[in-house]
Amino acid sequence: MSSGTVPKPIASTSSFIDDRIGAGNFLKRNLRKIFPDHWSFLLGEIALYSFVILLLTGTFLTFFFKPSMGEVVYDGSYEPLKGVMMSEAYASTLSISFDVRGGLLMRQMHHWAALLFVAGMMVHMLRVFFTGAYRKPRELNWLIGVGLLTLALFEGLTGYSLPDDLLSGAGLRITEGVMISLPLVGTWITFFLFGGEYPGEDVVSRFYSMHILLIPGILLALITAHLMLMWVQKHTQMPGKGRTNTNVVGAPFYPAFMAKSGAYFMFTFGAIALLGTFAQINPIWLFGPYSPADISAGSQPDFYMGFLEGSLRLMPSWEINFLGFTLPLSVLIPALLPMGIIMTGLALYPFIERWVTGDRSEHHIAERPRNNPHRTSIGISAVTFYGILWLLGANDEIAAFFHVSLNWTTYVGRVLIFAGPALAYFITYRMCLGLQRRDAAVIGHGVESGVIKRLPSGEYIEVHVPSNEAIEAHMRGKTAVPMITDTDVDGIPPKGMRGPLGKLRAKLSKAYGGEKIPLDGEHPHEEHAAVGSDVEKDRSLPS
Repeated sequence: MSSGTVPKPIASTSSFIDDRIGAGNFLKRNLRKIFPDHWSFLLGEIALYSFVILLLTGTFLTFFFKPSMGEVVYDGSYEPLKGVMMSEAYASTLSISFDVRGGLLMRQMHHWAALLFVAGMMVHMLRVFFTGAYRKPRELNWLIGVGLLTLALFEGLTGYSLPDDLLSGAGLRITEGVMISLPLVGTWITFFLFGGEYPGEDVVSRFYSMHILLIPGILLALITAHLMLMWVQKHTQMPGKGRTNTNVVGAPFYPAFMAKSGAYFMFTFGAIALLGTFAQINPIWLFGPYSPADISAGSQPDFYMGFLEGSLRLMPSWEINFLGFTLPLSVLIPALLPMGIIMTGLALYPFIERWVTGDRSEHHIAERPRNNPHRTSIGISAVTFYGILWLLGANDEIAAFFHVSLNWTTYVGRVLIFAGPALAYFITYRMCLGLQRRDAAVIGHGVESGVIKRLPSGEYIEVHVPSNEAIEAHMRGKTAVPMITDTDVDGIPPKGMRGPLGKLRAKLSKAYGGEKIPLDGEHPHEEHAAVGSDVEKDRSLPS
């Protein structure tokens, strides 16, 4: 699109606004903002649209939910629970499900939207990580994203506990155990949240305030800041023909991107509505009201909390007793360490990578994951670590279904939690190098055509043709991972590289950075299988 041409829809809209409030130039400039076109960039929009649906359905539910633990005798439409003592929170949730028109649909849409919100954020963050889109100047936006994911987990925890059914009560009991195990402040925090000894009288009302007011307000502010920073810094784009660090190739915000985003919102809304209609989730009437004396087998949290459940199940029963005080490591370590490793690692990674590589330049072109094999391997290791914990959160179900020992699932999980990430790192690294070699072969020899040709010597080969121009441009967007030099032109280490930390940094940079497989390096002649070359050497067909 020519930079001097303003599309008619933009010109007419900006003129209409400018004639009335004088904001035409602002709108004209921003409505023409170019957005790149790549399917992976829509992953973040799934999370955004799910959040909007969460706000809409949550607003509906607040009109009918009673955040109270006061006991009542149920007298609603669900016959199996009539005459049962329960909290007002549980009774009002049953009323929403069976007595409020559209209530069950709204409840289920709200729950499915919550799951999709967290899942969308996770997948979006993985896309940003694997493509290096967190690099300068986007470190602050990356930190906001890490904060959003952390808050979303707590938002899910508070919402999951509100119905006061047996399943949510089991999760709340674990939460209470984690809080009370904290040294020095654990007892105070527990009494404050629950309003006394567990289960107390205040936890539902306090979780309700956090769930509908405090955490959503912070989430809304951070999402707004996240989008504003993205708008100001411009969107990253995948490498390709005509794409550089100084331009953006794509479609304007209005009307192209707005139309596409509007359709994508309706698609997301429709998918969640279909799930809420046909896929049952959290049927609290089957679980019954919560009682500290009752427990059920096979209870599982929502998927985003499954990794904490798995860490609790894998952890040995360690504790430290000193001067009459007990430090329950079997609760503290699984509750704090896995989440601390993942979230702290995510927050610090852009700065650690910059320190290792010495790269302080701006990046607006995203990297293909294969072109930074160490980063990709680290990311897959973290995903494997999370996945093993998540899977072992259901070790009782696994043991029952496959008829294996529950103890052995725990023992195997304890080995896999260390061996799995290491093995994932090695395999991913080798795969990245293999894919780089594949790209180099395509650049050097072209693409396999499927046409078999016989040489005068009798050897059969497959004919290669030049690769598509767009595909080749995408491959040639590869740049070497930056690395620092540990010596100057005279072979003398710089001042900052002479100590133990400097030497460590130089070794890490040498291993992490540099070009692993050059695209335009020397490519050996491709070997082809010779079929019957000796027998028919003298009767070779013309090529």
